[in-house]
Amino acid sequence: MCTVCDKRFKGKRQLNVHKGIHTGEIHTCSRCDKTFSSQSTLCRHMNIHTSKYKCSVCGKCCVSSLELAVHRQSHSGEKLFECTVCNKRFTRSGYLVVHSRIHSREKPYICYICDKAFSQSSYLNTHIRVHTGDKPYKCSLCNKSFTEPSSLQQHKRRAHSNSRPYECFFCGKLFKTNKELKQHVRIHNDAKPYSCRHCSGRFTWPEQLKTHLLKSHNEGTWFTCNICQKKFTLKGNLKQHLLRHEDVKPYVCSECPLYSS
Repeated sequence: MCTVCDKRFKGKRQLNVHKGIHTGEIHTCSRCDKTFSSQSTLCRHMNIHTSKYKCSVCGKCCVSSLELAVHRQSHSGEKLFECTVCNKRFTRSGYLVVHSRIHSREKPYICYICDKAFSQSSYLNTHIRVHTGDKPYKCSLCNKSFTEPSSLQQHKRRAHSNSRPYECFFCGKLFKTNKELKQHVRIHNDAKPYSCRHCSGRFTWPEQLKTHLLKSHNEGTWFTCNICQKKFTLKGNLKQHLLRHEDVKPYVCSECPLYSS
């Protein structure tokens, strides 16, 4: 057990790695400036740069032989692990475990600072940077910083490139990120992975589930405009609404000088 936050671990090695969060001990990669809480984790990471465990099919570099072996399963097309709720299949048991939390609502990873819970450890690690202010991934083109490497890559595609490498095999539409493509594909296959724990309702998007819980089961928080008292189920919708009161028109037409709100 950690004597600082009372979090418990299966082994001493995991505990020692965890202690780096409290002590501020950081090990930085000399190649990409990514930081780690232990020297052993940094050494594993360096295998990516040396291409020690490189996939012969797609060229991806892994940190260990075990990770490489698991990765190769993705090329075989075999999906041996099936969700008992929605029958979705996965190439790795770990993917199934993470997916199952969509149905169970389980969030086992808890922030030791604010007690906010998360379904994945990676989400927690990224969240902790909200408290520390750490943004180790910096864009070389505009110096904007990010809390995780995937956010940096998405930023480069959206802000500094017109590249759209992800193509929908249903309609051919192109996307800048794999996340955008996956969300789009749900339109074609009618996938509804988000289920209501109070009724039989199922939804394509998490925002739809949140709205349903608020309107049908009175679960959640309304976002109220402090000017006209209009209520919204999503914070983003409230922000868009407030632009109308401020008469802000941030979207300009590239063909003519007219603006639209």
